Amino acid sequence: MRIVTAGVGLRSGHVLSILRKTMPEAKIVGYYDPQPSHLDMIGLETPRYPSVEDMLCDANPDLFFVGSPNEFHLEQIALGLKAGVRIFTEKPVVVSLQQTMQLAELLAEHGSARVMVGLVLRHSQHMTDLCKALDADVLGPIASLEANEHIAPYHGAFFMRDWRRMHGHSGGFMLEKCCHDLDLYNMITGSRPKRVASFGARRSFLPAHAPASNSENDIFHIKKSVWNSVDDPFQSDGDIVDCQTAVVEFESGASMSFHTNINVPDEHRRFCIIGAKGMAEGDFVRGFLKITHRDGSVFADHDYSNGALADMSAHYGADHLMVQDIVAFLRQEKDALPVSIVDALEAGIGALAIDQARVSGQIVDLSPIWAEFDSYNLPARKDQDVG
Repeated sequence: MRIVTAGVGLRSGHVLSILRKTMPEAKIVGYYDPQPSHLDMIGLETPRYPSVEDMLCDANPDLFFVGSPNEFHLEQIALGLKAGVRIFTEKPVVVSLQQTMQLAELLAEHGSARVMVGLVLRHSQHMTDLCKALDADVLGPIASLEANEHIAPYHGAFFMRDWRRMHGHSGGFMLEKCCHDLDLYNMITGSRPKRVASFGARRSFLPAHAPASNSENDIFHIKKSVWNSVDDPFQSDGDIVDCQTAVVEFESGASMSFHTNINVPDEHRRFCIIGAKGMAEGDFVRGFLKITHRDGSVFADHDYSNGALADMSAHYGADHLMVQDIVAFLRQEKDALPVSIVDALEAGIGALAIDQARVSGQIVDLSPIWAEFDSYNLPARKDQDVG
């Protein structure tokens, strides 16, 4: 298995380092990155190429890892599709509705089954266990959900210093960070957003709230950034928000309230899913999932806060679980992965519509967007030919 990568930052370096350990037959045979920051994670001896085109042509890869900043994904995925190579792309896949439709057209032409995507929470133990309850119809039809993603100040400061602070590079915070969550709730409801409303602003990372002591200031520089970064998150030129709420009506009729804030000292990532026959409540950060029948009896009560899974890797152990699934899929030991590129694009459309609602101050009806997207006739995950 010959692998090349576009991008050698922390995320791509981390995932590829796990892949190297999990799949000894895999060899990283080339990279393209004008400013690699974590080359040690993939091997200092890895050949460097002057362009993605040269790398795909000369390295003869079996797998192309797209781990560059979001704004470059579309161009690089297009090159991989035209080269006929299998692709793994980090999320979010693209940064705008226009790019979404451009990629949909490319996937309709070249096929979507060859593209894997890093929506890592689909691989988490939380979701594996929740899906068992959904498959057994423990919850019944989903009526409503409430969920959040709250990250600690050190992590929020990273976003305000990193290239992700610029909407043009990242697609906005809701897309860049919360597409994981929005994808999960599409999956859980078996549906897509129909109408969305949203409110948000930059309210914490402002000059008036800058730290007064060096020790506090150090907190806001724990996570390092390299490419196109700035030093002070409170004087940042970024144009993303640092807190946002959204209300979502799904095509199924279910509704959801979603809240995200990037300056939360006691961070958590909670969800509460209420169906006609039961409910599920969980938290990725605090490590639990409890599923309860409507008569009050408990179907499942999982504690993930202790043991190997909690200490395994980032994303609550899901990074290792994702790589294990991908390796099994590549070895043809697994027929399909739990998430597809089409799922990722649909989650991205939801995130972009939520931001559109925030900016416009109006409810956004996604019907015309879905009509255009569906016109490309991309297969759902269960319908894909994964051969």
